[in-house]
Amino acid sequence: MFSKTASFVERFFYFYSKLSTTMNIIIINGPNLNLLGKREPEVYGNQTFENYFRDLKSKYPSVNLDYFQSNIEGELIDKIQEIGFHYDGIILNAAAYTHTSVGIGDAVKAITTPVIEVHISNTFSRETFRHQSYISTNAKGVIIGFGLKSYELALQSFL
Repeated sequence: MFSKTASFVERFFYFYSKLSTTMNIIIINGPNLNLLGKREPEVYGNQTFENYFRDLKSKYPSVNLDYFQSNIEGELIDKIQEIGFHYDGIILNAAAYTHTSVGIGDAVKAITTPVIEVHISNTFSRETFRHQSYISTNAKGVIIGFGLKSYELALQSFL
């Protein structure tokens, strides 16, 4: 990383700049996740994502944390492509599109920003079709089954 002649000061300022830079992380949620708190509370819990996101932002004030949700596959792909070359991380819960969308999987493969795939429920304890992911092979990691805490675990993986 450094040449043998790099001074202590050069090294110090390099590492200091990395520590002092605000990370830009976005959470991208797919279809029906706008219904959290109302939809199948036995699977997804009672808390709305908006309330959870507010709490998460206040817990990590040094992170520039953004949020995007869409029920439309093309809008999710557009957002991944829009931010996929200049954000520090993407936390992606593509929801049902995880199991069906080659396009979202290809978008994740095409970008340079690392992606953590997240699922609120344990997809392997549900229907068999939910065991397939078109995202996992191109994701930095996968976190499933820890409820909304899955998002925080993903966020911590970037810090």
